[in-house]
Amino acid sequence: MKRCDWAVVSEAETEYHDAEWGVPSWDDRHLFEMITLEGAQAGLSWSTILNKRQGYRRAFAQFNPVKVAKFTPAKVEKLLGDASIVRHRGKIESTVSNAKAVLAVQAEHGSLAEFLWQFVDGKPMKNRWRSMSEIPAETAESKAMSKALKKCGFRFVGPTTCYAFMQAVGMVNDHLTSCFRYKEV
Repeated sequence: MKRCDWAVVSEAETEYHDAEWGVPSWDDRHLFEMITLEGAQAGLSWSTILNKRQGYRRAFAQFNPVKVAKFTPAKVEKLLGDASIVRHRGKIESTVSNAKAVLAVQAEHGSLAEFLWQFVDGKPMKNRWRSMSEIPAETAESKAMSKALKKCGFRFVGPTTCYAFMQAVGMVNDHLTSCFRYKEV
């Protein structure tokens, strides 16, 4: 069975690729989780983040933005000692501030999904890449998303992070055309 090249690095990445990556998601909690994980990944490998995913879910109240938005500075300090997540003050604090931004976006737009999916006109974009080298690091859509998210108060949401997020949550289908998942998502 042929997969995207990156998906054969580890068992966790293969499982993530086969079951989740590129599957369209309109679930606000999942979208908040993926914004958090993609931001946490900056400067690190994706396998590091996947290996800490359960720790993130536990540490950040299953990505319930109402609960995370209420985290205090004392809670942030406690999380800095939690080895089950990336112990980076900026990334932890950004998760709390991003939760507050999620709530503001939901209040204004009805849902985080409604706000985010506008950048691809509400439906997944399907690319036709034959090799990993063809896949861009960012696009006009990810640049626009990054700019809009930053305007809403989100952090750790640069254009490259936004494009990785868009791939992860199925806003773009960047499975290689030779990958068995390409036609499935």
